[in-house]
Amino acid sequence: MEQDKKIRVGITHGDTNGVGYEVIFKAFDDPAMLELCTPIIYGSPKAAAYHGKVLGLEPQFTIISNASEAKDGKLNMIATFEAEVKIDLGEATPEAGQAAQIALDRALTDYRQGLFDVLITAPVCKNSINGFNGHSAYIARQLGDEEGLTILLSNGLRVALVTNNVAIKDVAESITKQKIVEKARIFQQSLRRDLRISSPRVALLGLNPRCGEGGILGDEEQEVIKPAIDELTAESIQAFGPYAADDFFGSGAYSKFDGVLAMYHDQGQTPFKTLAHEDGVRFTAGLKIVRTAPAHGTHFHLAGRNQMDAGSMREAIYTAIDAWRNRQSYDEPLANPLPKLYHEKRDDSEKVRFRAKEPFKKQTDVEEEE
Repeated sequence: MEQDKKIRVGITHGDTNGVGYEVIFKAFDDPAMLELCTPIIYGSPKAAAYHGKVLGLEPQFTIISNASEAKDGKLNMIATFEAEVKIDLGEATPEAGQAAQIALDRALTDYRQGLFDVLITAPVCKNSINGFNGHSAYIARQLGDEEGLTILLSNGLRVALVTNNVAIKDVAESITKQKIVEKARIFQQSLRRDLRISSPRVALLGLNPRCGEGGILGDEEQEVIKPAIDELTAESIQAFGPYAADDFFGSGAYSKFDGVLAMYHDQGQTPFKTLAHEDGVRFTAGLKIVRTAPAHGTHFHLAGRNQMDAGSMREAIYTAIDAWRNRQSYDEPLANPLPKLYHEKRDDSEKVRFRAKEPFKKQTDVEEEE
C-alpha cells in the first residue's frame, strides 16, 4: 500500500453566492496543503476570479480540461461550464444552484472513472436546487449506493443522526427499530474502518425529555430505541442508552463514548455546533466514495466579506485523506484471504475444524490486534 501517495482531492465549488470559494482559497493559502494532496476544483474560473477580486485575494489556480491533467503542487481547476454565471452574493438563486449541481455531477462522473480519490463538497443551498435533499442522499443515488449516514466530527466528538431534515412533527413516526439498527451498524463500521477505532462505544440518545432520568422511559424509548440497543448488543456492537440529550451533553458524558447517535437533526446538530466552533466536519459514512464537507453552511450573510475562517474546510480535507488511507490499511488484509483448508483427502467437501499445535497453546490468552 502506498501510504505516502499524494492523494487527488476533488473539490466542488458549492453555491456561487456563498462562501465556498473563500474557504477553498484560504485553505490552500498554506503551501503545506499542496504538499499533502493534489486538489482539483470543479467550478468556474470566471466565478473564482470574481470571488478573488471581491475578497481581495489573489488565488493562483491552474485551469485544466480534464482531471487526468492535474498537476502536483498546483491548485487545479476544471471549468465545469463555460457560460457566465450571475453572482448575487448572499442570495439563494436558481442560477447558483444549477452551477453547484453541474459541478457536482461532473465530479461524480470523474470519480467513476477513477480520476481522483476523495471528494470534498463546499456548501450549497438546498432551496436553490430542485429536488435536492442534501449532498449525502444525492451522491448515494448517483453512485448506486444505499443512503449513507452523516457523521459530524470535531476533536473526538462524533455525532450521527438517525433522521435528518425531517420536520419535528414527523420525527417520532420516522424512527423505527430497523432504522436505528441500520444506522448504528453503518456508524460502528465507519468508526472501525474509516476512523480506525478498534472497539467503538456508541451512545444512543432518547427521543423524549428526561427519558433516561431515574430509569423512566417514554413509549418510543421502551418500544423502539431500547429494543434496538438490545439487538445491537446481541450483535456484539457496544451500544448504550438511551440517554436524555440535555444531561448527556451538559454533563460532558459524550466524552466517554466514541460516537453518539442522535434521533433527529437539532438534537445532534445543536450541541455539536456549540462544541465544535470553527473546525467541524461532515463525513458521509456508508458510501463507496470518501466524502467530507465543512460543517458550516453557505453563510450567505458573510459572502464576499472576507470574514470566513477556513479551519472547517481544511479539516474536511485532512479527514478525507485520513479516511482514505485508513480504508486502504483496513481493507488490505482482507483482499487476499487464506484458502480454506480441508480434511486431508478423505472428503473434499468436509471443512476441517483444526486446533493450534501444542507449542502454541500457551499463546491463546494473547489478544488479537485489529
